[in-house]
Parts: sequence; C-alpha cells; structure tokens
Amino acid sequence: MRAAKFPMPARALLALVLSCAFVSTSHAALFEDDEARRAILELRQRVDALQLANQRSADDLRKSGDDNSQQRRSLLDLQTQIETLRVEQATLRGQNEQLLRDVGELQRRQRDIAQGVDERLRQFEPVKVTVDGLEFQADAAEKRDFEAALAIFRTGKFAEANTAFAGFVRQYPRSGYVPSARFWLGNAQYAAREYKEAIGNFRLLMSGSPGHARAPEAALSIANCQIELKETRAARKTLEDLLRAYPQSEAAVAAKERLSRLK
Repeated sequence: MRAAKFPMPARALLALVLSCAFVSTSHAALFEDDEARRAILELRQRVDALQLANQRSADDLRKSGDDNSQQRRSLLDLQTQIETLRVEQATLRGQNEQLLRDVGELQRRQRDIAQGVDERLRQFEPVKVTVDGLEFQADAAEKRDFEAALAIFRTGKFAEANTAFAGFVRQYPRSGYVPSARFWLGNAQYAAREYKEAIGNFRLLMSGSPGHARAPEAALSIANCQIELKETRAARKTLEDLLRAYPQSEAAVAAKERLSRLK
C-alpha cells in the first residue's frame, strides 16, 4: 500500500531553514576567521619587521654612539698628543736657542784663545829688522832687549847701559844685533872711562864684522881711547889704519884732524 505524500510540516521546514542558515553562517564565519588570521599574521610580520628595524636602528645608534665616543676619545687623545708635542717643541726650541748661544760663546772664546795664541807665537817668531844698514832676522825678544838697552844709553845712564849691552851679548851671541851691541857697549864703557874694556869691544866688532857700518867709528873710538890712555903712538897707527881701510868714511875725516893734532 503506497504511502501517501503529505506536505512538510512547518516545524520541520523551519528546522531545515535554520540548519541551512547555520551551515551558511558557519561557512561565512569560518571564512572571516581565516582572513582575520592572515591579517593578524601580516600585522605581526609587520610589527616584527618594525621591531627588527627598530632594533637594528637602535643597534646602529648605539654603534654610532660608541663610534662617536671612540672618535671623541681619539680626538681628545690626539689633542693631548698635539699639546704634548707643542710643549716638547717649545722646550726643544728653547734648548736649541740655548745651544746656539752656547756654541756662539764657545766660538768667540775659541777665537779669543786662537788670537791670544797667535799673539804669543808672534812674540817668538823671528822678524826682519834693519840696524846700521844690516838686515837680518831676529827674535822678538832680541829686538825688545836691544832696543831697551839702547834706550837706556840714550838717557845717559851709561853704567846701566853697560850692564844691559853686556848682558845682551852674553844672551844672544849669534844675534845680528851683536856688532851694534858691541859698538854701543864700547861707547858706554868709554863714557864710564873704562877705556881698555871699550878698546876690547871695538876690536871685536872690527874683527868679527870689518864691513859693518859702525866699523870706521869703532876704529876712531879705539884711537880716542888710546889718546885718553896717553898711548899716542898706538893712536897714530890706529888712525892711519883707519884712513887706509875706510878712506871715504866720515870717520876718516875726523881721523885726519886728530892726526894733525897728535905730536
């Protein structure tokens, strides 16, 4: 027996509609949850990326700050070194200037010492002199002593001149001054009435240096000493020898006059 088809009750129809609505709503809700999750994930990724970027920025800032601090410290160290070098340079400059002053002073002293040494050496170096027409080399000491003795003679201090010239001849027996020294020594002795001693020195002059400019005068002085000693014959011979040896000399003129007066 076939069942009869009856229309679906309203209650069942309502349940079916609700069921369909529930299914549709659940499907929509499920779809919306996936979108939200994706959005949340994207948001989280963005946040994470921003946090990472911020972290990196912070790290970069810290690193930059550390670098800046290091640079500041380096600059401070460099400034300190520069200041230290500046002080050292100033010190070295001062020391260099002092060294230059010391070197200059040392050079000046060396010049003074060298000049003093040269002057002392010049005192011992022979010098060229010309006395009584005779040119020769003489030590500075010889020149000084001879001139000192001659200066004494010219003051009329014949005894002192006698001593000075006698000492000169003993001290400088090879000196070019010796013939002249003997001439003035003989004159000093003649002035002191030491005639024999004077004759001895005049003869030494003539025998040692017969061509000396003072030789004719020495011969005339010998004759004068002999006249003072009353040795007329010896004086005449001396004057005649003078005329023969030195006829053109001034002493020869005086010799002729003396010969004319001798008896």
